[in-house]
Amino acid sequence: MTKYETLLFDVDDTLLDFDLAEDAALDRLFKQENIAATPTMIARYKEINESMWRAFERGEVSKDELHNTRFSIALKEFGIDVDGEYFEAIFQKYLKEAHHYVDGAYEVIEQLADNYELYVVSNGKTITQNKRLEDANLAHFFNGIFISEQTGYQKPMPAFFDYVFERIDNINKDKTLIIGDSLTSDVKGGLQAGIDTCWFNIRNIENTSDIQPHFEIKKLHDLHLLLDNKVTIL
Repeated sequence: MTKYETLLFDVDDTLLDFDLAEDAALDRLFKQENIAATPTMIARYKEINESMWRAFERGEVSKDELHNTRFSIALKEFGIDVDGEYFEAIFQKYLKEAHHYVDGAYEVIEQLADNYELYVVSNGKTITQNKRLEDANLAHFFNGIFISEQTGYQKPMPAFFDYVFERIDNINKDKTLIIGDSLTSDVKGGLQAGIDTCWFNIRNIENTSDIQPHFEIKKLHDLHLLLDNKVTIL
């Protein structure tokens, strides 16, 4: 198996637990705005948010449209009219203050940093992701941090990866691996970019799509086994 030199890491639900961060930010947002958010309301917001992120990955909606309308669309279904842009600003304020680790993330990144060139590739907001990585004491391990808002493109778009590759000196795509939790963003993007892919199946779900990663792990510590040639290709 290829000896990798460059590792590209997603952030949310790969290094940092987004579900915990999101729940904490939503709780603070709704309490601040005196909205008694029910579990049904929260679940519906998450459904709409997930749908809009998939549309964003397909290039069907812009990042601004996603961020500035997801709250107004979701809450309108419950008879609550809000300023989506205002709600988004408050949500991002609280979200960037949350940096819960995925199990093993700090230890794994600290160990890999001695032997590999590490980079972040994320579809999040630049100021939010940078602060979360800084607060989690992870940012200094990475040679570069690439956020879609900064690049002007998003995963899985080939242009996003072109942007990244152009800014990594002497990158060898044959020795580059992307690690992320999203089949439609990280794995599909990596496949289209011509690099190897590792699906971090953190939720232990069945892959019913036609997107087939080169590798699959369910715990971040298992990445060591992959890199040490102790697992086989899917």
